[in-house]
Amino acid sequence: MSDDTPWEPPMDGTEAEHLLGALDRLRTTFRWKAADLDAAGLRTRIGASSLTLGGLLKHLAVVEDDVSAQRLSGAPIGEPWESSWAGDHDWPFTSAADDSPEQLYASWDDAVARSRGRLTAALAEGGLDQRVHLTGPEDEPVGLRRLVCDLIEEYGRHTGHADLLREAVDGLVGEDPPAGWHPRVGRRPVG
Repeated sequence: MSDDTPWEPPMDGTEAEHLLGALDRLRTTFRWKAADLDAAGLRTRIGASSLTLGGLLKHLAVVEDDVSAQRLSGAPIGEPWESSWAGDHDWPFTSAADDSPEQLYASWDDAVARSRGRLTAALAEGGLDQRVHLTGPEDEPVGLRRLVCDLIEEYGRHTGHADLLREAVDGLVGEDPPAGWHPRVGRRPVG
């Protein structure tokens, strides 16, 4: 990891550092794939799929808060979701078309910042082996390691979707952001 590529996981670290590093690399790659777009770019669909980059931004923002609040500690999901979302799993995807690029980027950026803070605090308190509020289908205990791995899996799936969607929007391809990349709110018109 260097100052130009802060999203790179450690070359040698603890299990927690590697898991959080892998998660942050996926978060950064996803954010890069969704970055710098106007409303039309964030609403672009491909084929028969209804997925959009805007819908993915909002969905992953909800997931970040759900995992790091409700599933981690049993805390309410909080705003901006609590007053708008009735638990309909399609709502983040379908309602994103009503949000401006600034709202979508800010929602995701803010949710990730909250999630990072909550996960960092939980790891400092009890490490990956601690039990969380969430229980399994038969009320078996769930550990923090599982929540982190679930976030990695969620980002892995949706970063692949974002890769295809972004290529359809403006041809952007690549595995990682360029060195020195930092997220901005999208204002670049889509050609």
